[in-house]
Amino acid sequence: MADQTTPETTAKSNPARKTRTPGDASSDGPSSRRVVSRRRLLGTAGATGLALGAAGGAAGYAAAPSEKAAPLTSLGADSVMFHGKHQPGITEGLQARGHLVAFDLAAGAGRKEAAALLRRWSATAERLMAGEAAVHDDTYVAHDAGPSSLTITFGFGNSFFSRTGLEKQRPSALDPLPDFSSDRLDKSRSDGDLWVQIGANDALVAFHALRAIQKDAGGAARLRWQMNGFNRSPGATAHPMTARNLMGQLDGTRNPKPAEPDFDQRIFVPASGDPAWMAGGSYAVVRRIRMLLDDWEKLSPTAQEEVIGRRKSDGAPLSGGTETTAMDLEKTGTGGQPAVPINAHARITRPDQNGGAAMLRRPFSFHDGFDADGTPDAGLLFICWQADPLRGFVPVQRKLDRGDALSQFIRHEASGLFAVPGGAAKGEYVGQRLLEG
Repeated sequence: MADQTTPETTAKSNPARKTRTPGDASSDGPSSRRVVSRRRLLGTAGATGLALGAAGGAAGYAAAPSEKAAPLTSLGADSVMFHGKHQPGITEGLQARGHLVAFDLAAGAGRKEAAALLRRWSATAERLMAGEAAVHDDTYVAHDAGPSSLTITFGFGNSFFSRTGLEKQRPSALDPLPDFSSDRLDKSRSDGDLWVQIGANDALVAFHALRAIQKDAGGAARLRWQMNGFNRSPGATAHPMTARNLMGQLDGTRNPKPAEPDFDQRIFVPASGDPAWMAGGSYAVVRRIRMLLDDWEKLSPTAQEEVIGRRKSDGAPLSGGTETTAMDLEKTGTGGQPAVPINAHARITRPDQNGGAAMLRRPFSFHDGFDADGTPDAGLLFICWQADPLRGFVPVQRKLDRGDALSQFIRHEASGLFAVPGGAAKGEYVGQRLLEG
């Protein structure tokens, strides 16, 4: 959790206010346009914006201290393209506010109703991501704001295919996840026929999108569960840096980067993949992971570092160096013991310790109040993306189950696995190749 989760979005100067295509891995790629926002932000956006794509998104990797964060007043102007090779909300950097929501198709609704719903949702997502009002009954919640890097992403759960008579098109990679010893799952907050991820750098913009998606569901689908999350706001630190989670740890140092030659192979289903409708798509594992913060905070900083395997102050491995220094698993310390403990979370989750298994992690933190005894209901809305969860998430989680020092301080309370098809071409809606193929 702490060693591969996506860092916060990197803010960089962007005089052209470019609009990024979700599948574009270049920070200065060919796709750009000027977005007309809800109140025509042409004069209020400022000259700088939030860069998306590989240089400042996908991962918003740790940037050089000399880079300056974008002024907060410019963030509303930044936008992401809805149409593209991949759906938005996968390779962009962390967003300040997020909503995860799952729906079940209503009784009697099938393939026809699902197709109409995805057509409505796609049209709404395209408009809202461009900073435009909803087609019908806009609530005006985001009337004064720009797009604020809004992304809306759609996926299908295992049960969707039997509900729509498309069992033969269900991917084998969507088989239910195995049981894990750390699971304490609430079935009412897990799975679902349809899954929607909403992220933005403004809370009102994100809520506006959530409400529009819910209203668009109409009588075709009913809400199954919904969760709210947050991250550090872009521009909140002196320079772009890896985000921290609610345990205070830098979280995301070793996330896969689009510049790596095997990034697409690890994260996205190839054009030749099976089934064909998933080409350019990815699989999202969603877990609500509660952090037992009262227990965690009783540990000394040194003990916390030994659980994670990294320094709390700067994220450097306990074997030495800086945050980005490769961890030396052979180095020993006092008494000949490994400098990075054998059961340290960062050691166990390393891809080279898991047959190369890797995933793009793009989470949100959450805090849903306190229990009756004052215990915080807080933790991580864990979201990870991979081309095949049986080779990505499952082997790593099994290994964590067997001996991760962090496991006694967390509890997995909800879970879902969703097939997220590739992006929609102009004039198409998400999932059209499945529903009309």
